[in-house]
Amino acid sequence: MDSTRVTEHPTSFDRPSTGADPTDPCGALLRTPVPPRASGSGLPAQGGADQTPPAAGEDSPGAFEHSQPGAEQAAEPDTHRPRPASEGVPAQPDGGQPGGAPPDVTPSADGVSSGGVSAGSASAGGGQAGLVRPDPGAPAGDPDPGRRAAPPDPDRRTGQPTAPGRPTPMRRDGDRLRFVGAATRRIARGMDLDEIVMGLCRATVPTFADAILVYLREPLPVGDERPTGPLVLRLRRTDRIPAERDTEGGFTPAPQPEPSELETVGAELCEVRPGSALAEVLRGVRPVFTDTPAARAALPELLGEDRDFALPDGRRAILAPLRGRRRVIGAALFLRGPERIAFEADDLLVAAQLATHSALGIDKAVLYGREAYIADELQRTMLPENLPRCTGVRLASRYLPAAETARVGGDWYDAIPLPGSRVALVVGDVMGHSMTSAAIMGQLRTTAQTLAGLDLPPQEVLHHLDEQAQRLGTDRMATCLYAVYDPVAHRITVANAGHPPPVLLHLGGHAEVLRVPAGAPIGVGGVDFEAVELDAPAGATLLLYTDGLVESRLRDVWTGIEQLRERLAATAQLTGPDHPPPLEALCDEVLDMLGPGDRDDDIALLAARFDGIAPSDVSYWFLDPEDAAPGKARRLARRALARWGMEDLTDAVELLVSEVVTNAVRYASKPVTLRLLRTDVLRCEVGDDVPQLPRLRQARATDEGGRGLYLVNRLARRWGATRLSTGKVVWFELNRG
Repeated sequence: MDSTRVTEHPTSFDRPSTGADPTDPCGALLRTPVPPRASGSGLPAQGGADQTPPAAGEDSPGAFEHSQPGAEQAAEPDTHRPRPASEGVPAQPDGGQPGGAPPDVTPSADGVSSGGVSAGSASAGGGQAGLVRPDPGAPAGDPDPGRRAAPPDPDRRTGQPTAPGRPTPMRRDGDRLRFVGAATRRIARGMDLDEIVMGLCRATVPTFADAILVYLREPLPVGDERPTGPLVLRLRRTDRIPAERDTEGGFTPAPQPEPSELETVGAELCEVRPGSALAEVLRGVRPVFTDTPAARAALPELLGEDRDFALPDGRRAILAPLRGRRRVIGAALFLRGPERIAFEADDLLVAAQLATHSALGIDKAVLYGREAYIADELQRTMLPENLPRCTGVRLASRYLPAAETARVGGDWYDAIPLPGSRVALVVGDVMGHSMTSAAIMGQLRTTAQTLAGLDLPPQEVLHHLDEQAQRLGTDRMATCLYAVYDPVAHRITVANAGHPPPVLLHLGGHAEVLRVPAGAPIGVGGVDFEAVELDAPAGATLLLYTDGLVESRLRDVWTGIEQLRERLAATAQLTGPDHPPPLEALCDEVLDMLGPGDRDDDIALLAARFDGIAPSDVSYWFLDPEDAAPGKARRLARRALARWGMEDLTDAVELLVSEVVTNAVRYASKPVTLRLLRTDVLRCEVGDDVPQLPRLRQARATDEGGRGLYLVNRLARRWGATRLSTGKVVWFELNRG
């Protein structure tokens, strides 16, 4: 009978630590650890001074992973450096070792089992059956006569006894199963594409392979969509054992070729041609050794024509296709260096498991990424991308989703310019923070914009929103606060539908919670809403918000409102009584009041700084609808411009005012209003009682009129027309200077 010579091939160059995970990249090995011996077994504890050195044929201080058939039976002194015991295989529930003594073998009083096998030696470390692991720290020449080498355990698959120094196949199968279980758990922890690919690399290197290359399809198909164009694979990530190796504890670095074989492998991009060798390997789905003819022909296409020479010879590489639920989405190449033992046939099953779990995880991550992208785009389009620049008011806003994994919700804010330089400020909150809530929020926001364009009073806007919510469904509930600010009158009109009250921060630093009727939420139906008109002094800041800012599991809504008021007052004290705090910084300070774990809902925040328009910058007149009205409007505009020192705009203003007033008095039955506003621009507004809006139209050569709006469109900076409940307003703006 041929004997067996055992040779050690290290698989890790880092010193493992106690309790390391099998997939730990620091070097946990697929080995069975040797826990301390029970004190009641009648045998001295492992590591004590009374242990016996191994006899001939027993295990050496190093650990053995693979055996080479056809060598001498007696294990000669290993010329390689010793390998530490692995921490990758946990102790069994019965307190013994994996593959140890069967349950019917019990130790007797003299420390020897009833079956004639020592209880302490029934399981040998390092995957060997029937051998005793000596303590490397025990002094030489201190034998233990009670310990003897145990007979070898039979191979459970063949029934033949296993030669000393050769691991049992069942033991090695168990190691592989434990490694696959730990590796798949690590891969499954990833939520996005990069985390899953990194989990595959970290779980594989160095426990299973010395290096790995992961190729993914470019672009990755999503769900059921059918990819178009050729199949292109891009190198997504590589990982390998670093060249710097641990030299402590007797480990010495192995010589590295220049350049390293595992460092030079892999091209960045490759196109899989139909009918090529690589296409056939990927279509086969199952992992293959690269020494097979098909894989050997496919490697130059994957790695590049000038890279195949760097691949180690023999069964030191496995090419595993990555197949998702419907199609191949990539490939993984596992590599082992020349100083390590080659892959075995069972390693193909391990590679198949790793590739399957990784591919399914990548497929789900792509689907999750698409869903998150759709949710982000939906939320982004539902909210205003940029706040408008309105006369006499400055605006700032913030929006925070409830969680990073659910970036959609029912909170919204809006600022809508109104005729007469007014602006409508809206903030609302639909119950829940899901895609449904976001969709309902978008419909309510669109309805509010439409109603605001009709210049309806705030209470009427809320009434129509309530009717719209009832049409959407009986369980569609929302809160909303609608306010209209008039910079000329320095007044604000507010109507509330079950929303938290706004907070007004005055210029001197005093912050107050405005007393507005609470009202019922939108969607209740049959509720009358009430509006109140309040002062809005120049320099004051109005803060509108949703309940996610002031209510959480740690505090009720009124406690949060009081904390918000105190935070605003404290922030205003930092800038002094004559200077209001900057809007952007104020919003950040307000959000800083939220502590860790203090946010359960979405947050929408809208801050408005009231600058107002001084009475000296406003000129207002009523004109009777008669033929002399355009001439009178020109004279009044000329006087106002002379008073403001803007004579350079006189000609343009007279021409445009004459055209707009002429069009108004032609159809109006009530007095026409004319107002000039001097802000950063010059704004002119002409109002009448006719609801029809003027439109640009192409005038024929024989028409006597129809060209006035073309002059307005050509000379004015901006112009527009807004329908009111009592008529319309046509306005235009000119740049000053």
